[in-house]
Amino acid sequence: MEKQSRLLCSELCVQRRPYEVTLNCAILAWKDRQIAKKHTGRAIYGAVKAGSHCVPVCEIIAVQEKEDDSPCKDTGKWQKVPQSPADSCQHAFTVYYVERTRQRCWRCSNVTFHCSEHSLCLLWVQTIREQLALLTNRPKSLLVYINPYGGKQRGKQIYDHKVAPIFSRASISTDVIVTERTNHARDHLKTEADLKKYDGVVCVGGDGMFSEIMHGLVSRTQQEAGVDENSVEETLMPCGVRIGIIPAGSTDCICYATVGSNDPVTSALHIIVAPSTGSRRHQQCILAFSTGDSQPMDLCSVHNEDGFLRYSVSLLGYGFYGDVLTDSERKRWMGPARYDISGVKTFLSHRYYEGTVSFLPAEGNLGTPRDKMQCRTGCSVCRQSSSDKLVSKNEDSVSDAECQDTWTVIRGKFLAINAASMSCACPRTPKGLSPSAHLADGTTDLILVRKCSRLDFLRHLLRHTNKDDQFDHSFVEVYRVRRFRFAPRYQECDSEVDLRESGATGKRFLSQICREHRACGCMPSQSNWNCDGEILPHTAIQVRVHCQLIKLFARGIEEQPVFEDPYAHCAI
Repeated sequence: MEKQSRLLCSELCVQRRPYEVTLNCAILAWKDRQIAKKHTGRAIYGAVKAGSHCVPVCEIIAVQEKEDDSPCKDTGKWQKVPQSPADSCQHAFTVYYVERTRQRCWRCSNVTFHCSEHSLCLLWVQTIREQLALLTNRPKSLLVYINPYGGKQRGKQIYDHKVAPIFSRASISTDVIVTERTNHARDHLKTEADLKKYDGVVCVGGDGMFSEIMHGLVSRTQQEAGVDENSVEETLMPCGVRIGIIPAGSTDCICYATVGSNDPVTSALHIIVAPSTGSRRHQQCILAFSTGDSQPMDLCSVHNEDGFLRYSVSLLGYGFYGDVLTDSERKRWMGPARYDISGVKTFLSHRYYEGTVSFLPAEGNLGTPRDKMQCRTGCSVCRQSSSDKLVSKNEDSVSDAECQDTWTVIRGKFLAINAASMSCACPRTPKGLSPSAHLADGTTDLILVRKCSRLDFLRHLLRHTNKDDQFDHSFVEVYRVRRFRFAPRYQECDSEVDLRESGATGKRFLSQICREHRACGCMPSQSNWNCDGEILPHTAIQVRVHCQLIKLFARGIEEQPVFEDPYAHCAI
């Protein structure tokens, strides 16, 4: 790797031990001078090994001059004569930075450097701040919405005690709104919020709170761009405002699938150290350590024959997951435990639903839901989709009429129909519904669970919690798609007309009778759609995936990285 020229190099003291401290435009490194043997092997990033420490500049949160606590002032009392520079009167500054711990959690750590001269201390503080100022994409002002009722009703406490102090340390100003009703945040963002004042919007709550923020921002973007949301053929405009998530809900699925944990401090640090889009020279300097820009995410628009219904970023579930949500809504007084009880009740009922699923398969080098390629920081599949999106930006998309021959139609009896636009992982199901689903590839993984025995269905569900392939069953089918439709049995004929499959007039007539007179018994019961934890009472829907429509203050899920000796990046 190309070495970077040093900006500063001094001998400073840390906890009364002399260290060689080096700063360039990429890293801040310090090494214990008393350890003669230089470590030349490989070290885990962020860890301390052989007295060497390394922190990327892009992950420094703040630097602050500190009053020295050494008893060296003239107090009229007897004082010990300093025996070494480390014991002499010093000035000091503290660097606050990101430290990685277990289970993909981050912590705000700090190190205090002691200088023998005040001028040297000021030089270090000024130089580090100049480097932080080059990180121009870091947020300086945020609009924060807090849901005080979600999860265990600890949203405000989590923000005040864990998040606000970190934002303050990073010199981020915030305007905080505590929501008072359902869709308060959505309505405020759509009509009242002055978004030009802010670098991003942060939600403190669960997946439902994120859905409110997302709907408000995306709908406002489409309104300002003159895009008709009621048309499924309209290409939506990407949202220019980044979204941050502070998890404080029941499951926090979206946060878990985009960061790798549901820890509020970790999410706050992701928001602060959003990688920079500063000068070209500075981008080159931090290239080795920066893990990518803000995390883009796909978004699904859901329509019925009357127009737009909702947006979805994680899960659309019909059948089992729709029934679980419908039943749990009647038990909200039970808190998060309602999901377990409703899940057991729905499993024992073992209801299936008959209908027609039609979908447009994903084409190109996008992999398959069973290829074991998980979406991680710097995902090659998502980057390829981003490049393809730029290439086709000025090209007209192929119309639905032109794609009719490529649609696949499947009819049957289903226990569950799920569309996962991300892994949908959470602490209870660490792998998620679709472990290889990608956040920003312009597709969703369509999972069809056909009618089977209770025992087989239980085996399928249990595989979400272990390392076995949950799709390795004869009654489970999974497809990577760009669009799909579903119609229950009583609407099959209408769906067939839409797909240009001719049907008999008599069948359409009988279908209409069955629709209006359900007592005839020729139509099975219907489920509801679970749309990111919200109930959609509409059964027949059309879904279209919009590639990378929103961006999060996140870097994606990081693998455990390994880097070279930090001093290898400093020119001698």
